[in-house]
Amino acid sequence: MKLKTSLLALSLTAAMPLTALADDGAERLTDLLDSLETYTADFEQQILDGSGQRLQEARGQMWLSRPGKFRWEVDAPYRQEVVSDGDEVFLHDPDLEQVTVQALDTRVTHTPALLLSGSAAQLTDSYEVSHQQQGDTETFTLVPRGADTLFEELKMTFYGERFGALQMNDSTGQRTAIEFSNIEVNGSIDEAHFVFEIPDNVDVIRDDH
Repeated sequence: MKLKTSLLALSLTAAMPLTALADDGAERLTDLLDSLETYTADFEQQILDGSGQRLQEARGQMWLSRPGKFRWEVDAPYRQEVVSDGDEVFLHDPDLEQVTVQALDTRVTHTPALLLSGSAAQLTDSYEVSHQQQGDTETFTLVPRGADTLFEELKMTFYGERFGALQMNDSTGQRTAIEFSNIEVNGSIDEAHFVFEIPDNVDVIRDDH
């Protein structure tokens, strides 16, 4: 079954007890995200069913520059690109010879792939945020406030204040878990990463909704 990127795993195995910090979760997440200007990383993504069986896996690279600019490239097993220039989002499927174009939706409940590139205020306005800490690992659980969302729960994990993992659970019990590596925070990124030129001889679908 072909992977369709559902942007954007965590495993807390240490024996020390977890400290739940629900009251200050949104404030703490805002502090961490406000310091994030650019982010580049490699990723490994797994999609699991409700029983934990692996359905799909993929790997690739990502780049982001806040606000609103993002590039997500899946290298294997199937190539795919998702690029945001801050105004529009382009989904390129080379195998299908198809590009889907839509306006960047500032409601982050509708664009989980762009979670990190949006404003922290939008994020905490759109989700109820709880916070758990285990040593220098901090996990934020985000539950959408509205019903019209792509997932029921999102978890963001920071290791030593550096974003390192993302997990999304949908209403069917399916889980998308993404681990990041070779991370660089607030480095220089060529703006060309956020420019997408539609290839010749592809079908272009424009989604105005």
